[in-house]
Amino acid sequence: MREVLLSARGVKKEFPGKREKEPVLKSIDLDIYEGDFTVIMGSSGAGKSTLLYALSGMDSITGGNVLYRGEEISGYKERQLAALRSREFGFVFQQTHLVSNLSLFENVAVAGYLNAGQDTKSVSKRAEELLERMHVEEAKDRFPSEVSGGEAQRAAIARAIINNPGLLFADEPTGALNKRNSEEVLDLLTDLNKSGQSILMVTHDIRAAIRGTRILYLEDGKIPDEITFPAFREPDAKDREKSLSEWLGTLSW
Repeated sequence: MREVLLSARGVKKEFPGKREKEPVLKSIDLDIYEGDFTVIMGSSGAGKSTLLYALSGMDSITGGNVLYRGEEISGYKERQLAALRSREFGFVFQQTHLVSNLSLFENVAVAGYLNAGQDTKSVSKRAEELLERMHVEEAKDRFPSEVSGGEAQRAAIARAIINNPGLLFADEPTGALNKRNSEEVLDLLTDLNKSGQSILMVTHDIRAAIRGTRILYLEDGKIPDEITFPAFREPDAKDREKSLSEWLGTLSW
């Protein structure tokens, strides 16, 4: 039986300032399982990123509960959430948000230094190893402005996993990249998942979504359907894309 890593029960999200509040998220029930590469898809404005932020504690919810490893986190204070995100969650966004006046190595290592209980020597060694694994070791001493978008995003992934997160959140991680760099980033995410990293990714790109083992469709604040796949294999990419496209065609894609 698969272990539930993160779950949502009756999660709602409304934004203030409107006379008639139309919830963006409408009583969502959802389980994210350990070891899965879960993908959230949906039309523009469906609330994909809102759901990701709600599940990760980066944004508050209007109603319902979010639990991580069986413990409710939706009632955490900001300090508790910050500690949880530092210790258990990793984040990759469309924009890398790397610190401009730090080298790639420093951007990765600092995230580890800030996590209490880790000595600087071990963190530095892991940062070096991750940058090598992300194929940016030769650019480790360069600043973000001195590397390509793909190199910067790969460094951002290294930063996101420096603390061995239980769950990696990715919000349109290839949205600002060209096709070649996108494929390189997706290959790295796929390899991370195959090595045991649990991933929750938001994307509107079918070529990115086929890397997932479970794809959820978000529509009108709810999740009406989902589809599952085995672990990604490059020879199966075209058939997988066809199956996903046909499934999306039955929805409001």
